[in-house]
Amino acid sequence: MADDKPRDNPPTSKLGRLARLAGLAPRTIPFAIEGAKRVLGATRTEEEEAEARRRMAQEVKKTAEAMLKTLGEMKGLPLKFGQMASYIDGLAPPGYEEKFQATLKKLLDKAPPLSPEAAEQMIREELGAPPEHVFAAWEREPFAAASIGQVHRATTRSGERVAVKVQYPGMDRAIENDLKSVSMLEAMMAPLAKKLHARQTVDELRKVFLSELDYAREAEMADLFRRMNAGDEDVSIPRIHHSLTTRRVLTLEFVDGMSYAEFCERGSQEAKNRAGLSIWRFTFRSMLRYGWLYADPHPGNYRFHEDGRVTILDFGCVKQLPPDLVAGMKRYMRAAMDADWKEFDRACVEVLGYDPADESWDLYRSYTMELMVPLCTHGTWKCSPEKARETVAYLTRGIRGLALKEGEKMPTIPHVPKMPQDFTFVNRLQWGLASVLAGLRTEAAFRRTIDPWVRDGVHPVPD
Repeated sequence: MADDKPRDNPPTSKLGRLARLAGLAPRTIPFAIEGAKRVLGATRTEEEEAEARRRMAQEVKKTAEAMLKTLGEMKGLPLKFGQMASYIDGLAPPGYEEKFQATLKKLLDKAPPLSPEAAEQMIREELGAPPEHVFAAWEREPFAAASIGQVHRATTRSGERVAVKVQYPGMDRAIENDLKSVSMLEAMMAPLAKKLHARQTVDELRKVFLSELDYAREAEMADLFRRMNAGDEDVSIPRIHHSLTTRRVLTLEFVDGMSYAEFCERGSQEAKNRAGLSIWRFTFRSMLRYGWLYADPHPGNYRFHEDGRVTILDFGCVKQLPPDLVAGMKRYMRAAMDADWKEFDRACVEVLGYDPADESWDLYRSYTMELMVPLCTHGTWKCSPEKARETVAYLTRGIRGLALKEGEKMPTIPHVPKMPQDFTFVNRLQWGLASVLAGLRTEAAFRRTIDPWVRDGVHPVPD
């Protein structure tokens, strides 16, 4: 675990959570400043650049460890953002990704746990009896702990091995207070926030993250996604024990398998190719054929089997997309695959909100084309961390070019397209999925897999 000392409760008050984050400032602000300088292309001598790199190399592990401890204890949204930084290529400090991410990866499933007594109290409150009365066997120490809950091994009275996810006490209050803090920051920086369309992003975060707290809903979503993917022998979803599931306790079939890190290290490339394509197929079948977004593709949500089959574990962060948005996404995907660039441009304007009259048009249009390359490639496409980072770097360089005008001393904030509000988590999906497949170095015929769904309508989920 990130911290060997179990805790009864994470901090939940707004003041307490802000104070914890403020304590990170001495470590993280220098990194933020250095990152901004690199994005904006600050001019430095060779000596100044060498000194900056020396300081960063000294501090990167200490900073990541401080973030691991603080975010791990806070749970909720701060931990979620730490998880994203741990695996999405391009979010960590440039040049130090491996050191930084290696430390933060513990947030995926090894965050500091609750005390055994606190977890057992939650079982009593939710299931009406202590765990030793509800289950035939109960392991007091969790085997995984992440953003809003931790997971214990248990055995049901009928002899089935199960995983029991127990929500941390006060998570609803903690996440609500995190969102209020973000809203307060948005209000304080109103002109900038308006230009960045921050309010619609915060509204979308609130809806999705608060719904994630309802484990009974997650159980229903697991059943829904199982029906969507029935018949795919390479993808499995654990069976839910509904009689042992409530709003804050989720009991599901226990699944053996390798973690993402273990599979990346031990799996054959053939198995990694099969697994990566299975994750891709699961994601796009759900989204394009049935209109449901699996919005949390982080490595801790998968279990891998030696032959490349994959088990999907977590269905808290999912949402149904509006049919017109799914149709719009298919529109620009189809246009790119068919090399119909006039239609692609129209879709960029009408679906994604890009403005052809703005100087940012070429950047965002070409960045979107870059994202479409695996879909447009006939034959196979090989994913890699280098390609994933370069895609992010391409966007960063473009923003830097727009921000720093020749002859101007101060940078300006470039125009940001006003994408549909529902696209907030689509962006999270595409960045996360690209990084997961990059780590596996998956090589597969992605176009052939997705082509039928891009050209078809949205179907009702089978009963």
